[in-house]
Amino acid sequence: MKKIAHILVCTLLAWSCCISFEKQFVTLTDAVPDAILEIRYYGTYNFVGDRIDGYLQPTALLTREAAKALKEVSDDVMSQGYRLKIYDAYRPQKGVDHFVRWAADVKDVRMKEFFYPDLDKSVLFEQDYIMAKSGHTRGSTVDLTLFDMTSEKEVDMGGTFDWFGEESHPDFCGNPDTGEYTGGISAAGRSITAQQFANRMILRKAMLDHGFKPLDSEWWHFTLKDEPYPDTYFNHPVKQLD
Repeated sequence: MKKIAHILVCTLLAWSCCISFEKQFVTLTDAVPDAILEIRYYGTYNFVGDRIDGYLQPTALLTREAAKALKEVSDDVMSQGYRLKIYDAYRPQKGVDHFVRWAADVKDVRMKEFFYPDLDKSVLFEQDYIMAKSGHTRGSTVDLTLFDMTSEKEVDMGGTFDWFGEESHPDFCGNPDTGEYTGGISAAGRSITAQQFANRMILRKAMLDHGFKPLDSEWWHFTLKDEPYPDTYFNHPVKQLD
């Protein structure tokens, strides 16, 4: 009888957590219908080379608060001739755990030439490219870029999403606080143009103007300043919400 009661309690807790998640989160495209989705971790074109654990459908989820702010960003960039293109949003803890297991397997370098050609995989932990916890798991962080509605192409940001290197830093070749392009060359001999830096700043300004804060190592990564669950790491799978 005690065993049955324990199972019942665990089932009720799991059901309660599921309902709580469904109330706290929204499907991103329901809140931001103009957004384009390219969910990299649902497919195999990502730094791991496999679909990531917990990504059951090619959709994106966000907390209601973050989604509301992102709708304002979308309206802003739409008025400038762009749409938002989403690479990742909420990420379940099981997905982060997948990254950690992959990083520990230093022999698996299938995607090295595309995402980290200048780094030995063994340094990904110590240089914080891979961590055991991610802000994405709290539900109010989004990875994104701009899509030009005139050219019908992704805006040229001078680097790919999830590139592990200094070229991804918002201050690479410029001052993100002033928007000034300064030029420069990375240790690997790479650079970006004034236009590519300016494109990054269009996205950055729109995100900061509507309540998001940037990350100093990734031009595509933003977190809602007043995120509602700053200490909660969710593990609900990425799939369409009812």
